[in-house]
Amino acid sequence: MQTINRFLYGPTPEEKVRAWQAKLGQESRKLDRDMRQLEVETGKARNTVKQLAKKGDVKSARILAREVVRSQRQKDRLSVSKARLGSIGIQLKQQLAMAKVTGSLQKSTEIMRLSNSLVKLPQVSQSMREMSMEMTKAGILEEMMEDTLAMDDDEDLEEEADEEVDKVLFQLTDGKLGQAGSVSTELPPVEQSPEDEEIERNLEKYRQELNGILSG
Repeated sequence: MQTINRFLYGPTPEEKVRAWQAKLGQESRKLDRDMRQLEVETGKARNTVKQLAKKGDVKSARILAREVVRSQRQKDRLSVSKARLGSIGIQLKQQLAMAKVTGSLQKSTEIMRLSNSLVKLPQVSQSMREMSMEMTKAGILEEMMEDTLAMDDDEDLEEEADEEVDKVLFQLTDGKLGQAGSVSTELPPVEQSPEDEEIERNLEKYRQELNGILSG
């Protein structure tokens, strides 16, 4: 009888919720992997900033410090997004409890709000759009808002970058660069050695790797 009902009416509310919770778990684990990878690459970039500062290459150190700032912001964003996935999971548990009483899933403005915010994140955007469509059909969500704004990280970064980059430089160079004063005259330049060339190659490598992670 249960098989016939499933064929005629589709999955039960409980089955739908279980499937969504499984997807949320998958996306949460994906964000964990992204954050670990970001942490590794950021650590490499931090070490390179220190090496560049010791060599007197202030310009390159500042360029890479900017990437460190971007990666820190992205890690924070991924952490917040993981928490939002968890919040949706909690809301779905409450939906399941209600469904056992009422026999159906109810509309949720909280799940709608959380889903709209997660759609903006490239790492989970597609999965959240698909899940939101399913939840809309199930009666939990209204129609998805199509005018969700793209993340404005680059614009925000431009507004606050100098202060944050100076802070990172100050921390990574034990006060030699950044907040202590003008970064253009603090360290004397030195002749480039094979080690310097290796550092330059690492600079470009880490920039590319971080950009790849940041772009999702």
